Amino acid sequence: MGETITLKGADGFEFSAYHEQAFTPRKGGVIVIQEIFGIDRHVRADVERWAKAGYEAIAPALYDRRERGFVAEHDPEGLAAGVAHARATPMEQALGDIAACRDFLQARGKVCVVGYCYGGSLAWLSAAKVEGLAAASSYYGSMVQANAGLKPLCPVIIHLGHTDPGIKAEEVETAVHAHHPDLPVYIYEGAGHGFNNESPERYNEEAADLARARTRELFETA
Repeated sequence: MGETITLKGADGFEFSAYHEQAFTPRKGGVIVIQEIFGIDRHVRADVERWAKAGYEAIAPALYDRRERGFVAEHDPEGLAAGVAHARATPMEQALGDIAACRDFLQARGKVCVVGYCYGGSLAWLSAAKVEGLAAASSYYGSMVQANAGLKPLCPVIIHLGHTDPGIKAEEVETAVHAHHPDLPVYIYEGAGHGFNNESPERYNEEAADLARARTRELFETA
């Protein structure tokens, strides 16, 4: 059963995080980084999914300094509110909160990170800027292309939907491979933005299952 806990960021601010212990013998820890909609039911479901796979999982509420407990619906109003919070959240602040989650988990074993949308960008940035991570899996992050030249400190894989209207998958792949020719960039045919999210308008079961299997393999071998 998941629980909300409190952690302290690098700036001393106490933020909330959704946390769940591993259901099976513990393989490590996973930091789950939210989409722009906050710690909603989809993020909590992903935390539970990782816990069932044998990982102690935690999802930091990255908007708590602006609006504690923020959760938005996947509609135009929710999208606007989430984008506003994301744009107003300094990147180093978000990375500091991710590092606090690493500190919380690392005494009990390796720590991996997975992120979706806004969190996909942060997963890529964390791989390059947050020391001590074992592996990172980045899903459809809009900031990956612009930051493709960063050097990851751990193994990373990237997942992109071929029909994502806002992220040109082939362009991201080209940018990443210009700097990291061997880094896996997976493009899922027929999948759009948010294909891991189980809302009916976004979910692509085939792509989500394959991406999760690839991510589990990465984390288990890291």
